[in-house]
Amino acid sequence: MTDHVLNTDYLVIGAGAAGMAFADELLTHSDATITIVDRRHAPGGHWIDAYPHVRLHQPSTFYGVSSTPLGTDSLDTAGSNADYYELAGADEIRAYFEHLMTRRFLPSGRVRYFPNSEYLPDGRVVSRFRPGAIQVRSRRKLIDTTYLEGTIPATSPPPFELADGTECIPAGAIARVAQRVEHFTIIGAGKTALDTCVWLLEQGTPADAIRWIKPREAWWLNRRFQQPHDLLPDNHRGMAIQLEAMAQASTVADLFARLEAEGFFLRIDPDVTPTMLRGAVISEAEQALLRQIRDVVRLGHVRRIERDQIILDEGRVATRPDTLHVHCAARGLPRPPLRPIFEAGRVTVQPFQWQFACCQFAELGVVEASIESDAEKNRLCPPIRYWSSPTDYLSAFLAALGHQQARASHPVLAQWAQTTRLNPMSGIGRYRDQAQVIDNRRRIQQSAAAAATNLVRLVRARTAEAQSRETPTIA
Repeated sequence: MTDHVLNTDYLVIGAGAAGMAFADELLTHSDATITIVDRRHAPGGHWIDAYPHVRLHQPSTFYGVSSTPLGTDSLDTAGSNADYYELAGADEIRAYFEHLMTRRFLPSGRVRYFPNSEYLPDGRVVSRFRPGAIQVRSRRKLIDTTYLEGTIPATSPPPFELADGTECIPAGAIARVAQRVEHFTIIGAGKTALDTCVWLLEQGTPADAIRWIKPREAWWLNRRFQQPHDLLPDNHRGMAIQLEAMAQASTVADLFARLEAEGFFLRIDPDVTPTMLRGAVISEAEQALLRQIRDVVRLGHVRRIERDQIILDEGRVATRPDTLHVHCAARGLPRPPLRPIFEAGRVTVQPFQWQFACCQFAELGVVEASIESDAEKNRLCPPIRYWSSPTDYLSAFLAALGHQQARASHPVLAQWAQTTRLNPMSGIGRYRDQAQVIDNRRRIQQSAAAAATNLVRLVRARTAEAQSRETPTIA
């Protein structure tokens, strides 16, 4: 049953970071009305369900929406982020998105918000608490932020079996354990597992009381090269380091060796070649903490936990009755088939360059509000898949080089990129006369063209190598 019809210019599905960043730019750059529908009870997306010890992996100033700062732009003075700009935690981020909705979006008079609600394919919005349904008609477009929605341990079961009498808790439950735990087994190779290990070590848990089961080893971005404000020249130097390495590398392995030697990429185990790269950022202090964990199991994915053993793809290891198993092994960000971001009546939010997510998704809102033709929008913002492997990093960086100049030639987009706090490089002009920045600029100019050419070669070579491994040999 439909109670009534609601007309709106834009219907945004999802009140997480992507939907809020996009809608914020529609409020700034247009007079459009916006309806936001979300199944959660409050704005913030996955942060509503996040584990208590999570923090941003990039500085707070690069996160959220462009119009409203997050945090106080202060330097941390203690812990594994000491001497770097602050990283907001889950509580601060949830409060930030609630503030945005109640102090900016709703008071504008142009935003309607329906929490605890599902959007159905026939265009109806159904609340879990209110009877009936609302038929929503968008005059311009539906903004779909769910196409790349990931899974997190807090809201998904472990991707392995548990025998009777065994227990495995999600990462978020570890902070609420009521009794002393003698031994922890952390399952997962991504940011959730890393955060959980770091948190345990910072709580004083002995490193030899932690076992870490990793199906893959990862490359991590060094937070030293992801800083704003007074540390921005180092961020700028990171660009010079990347372009020089990309211009000079003979192979993908050589490229990563060069980047690791410069400290741009970090890995936990120096003796294991990483095969995963999700773009997460850590500090060298976190790296040093994690290297204290010696009980690392690399036998593929966990298939089953039994009372006395853990069965994995490539073997099994003993477990103990006093062990707390911690599930950090959700799928994460998906990689579905690409589709045009801008279509008639629809925007499917996807990444289009190697950059922090909020900056990209906010820029899509600027593009939608400022450019009439969907064909032109898609020319400027062709989608790419989320990165998962080292080769994906090269492809994403190449895509950024290929289309950044086109976006920079559009006056509105260029002005936005130069002024938004979400763009890590927007403030570099204030440091243009520093010797380091002058040297960085010279290195970037000398390497950019060669880097683009060599990246094409490296990606093609790695793709051909992968295809040859997949093609059976006929005797």
